[in-house]
Amino acid sequence: MLRSFQLALVLIFFASLSYSQTGSPAVVTFTLDFPASQPEHYDIRVQSDGNARYESVGRISADSDETDSFALDFIATVEVRRKIFDLAAKAGYFQKDVDSHHKGMAFTGKKTLAYKDDRRTGESTYNYSSIQAVQDLTSLMQSLSETLEFGHRLRYDRQYQKLALDEELKRMEEMAHTNQLVEVASIRPILEEIAADQSVINVTRARAQRLLERPDAR
Repeated sequence: MLRSFQLALVLIFFASLSYSQTGSPAVVTFTLDFPASQPEHYDIRVQSDGNARYESVGRISADSDETDSFALDFIATVEVRRKIFDLAAKAGYFQKDVDSHHKGMAFTGKKTLAYKDDRRTGESTYNYSSIQAVQDLTSLMQSLSETLEFGHRLRYDRQYQKLALDEELKRMEEMAHTNQLVEVASIRPILEEIAADQSVINVTRARAQRLLERPDAR
């Protein structure tokens, strides 16, 4: 009985969050521009109905000067979606300046958080924020980017340099053990391709299979 009531509350929460009078979903967007990083630019857009899109621009590989554009549409899980919109609410929907403006703070990239629904909009650009909700949301979005970029590199490596796959998957496993990956299910197709590829060495295929068996990859 209690569980049914809790489920009903969750459904009501997302129904009220996702649609206003005109039926438009709420949207949270995170953008990062950091020429010294890889990728040097990316943009994450997550809607309250689960539809999400990731776009990035960066070097094709560590030893290349050639840039590559990457885009992926995916469905954000209920858990991640809930975290994103809860943190956006705690941060006041970015309607006020969230930058700490601390002098001497190391530059870690130009970041912008934005929110939009049928009742309100907000946007703030920052290097570092002392607001805990903004810190947590920034960390979540950066982890999401890192996960999706793993998928991007895995697809490139499978086509052009299969021996590099094992090192990437090893790093993924290490980060997964410390809960640093987000939305692994969104890159499930390339993991399945690697696990089934007879031309890939067995230890690498086994790593891909272990990642596929994780609860967050389903």
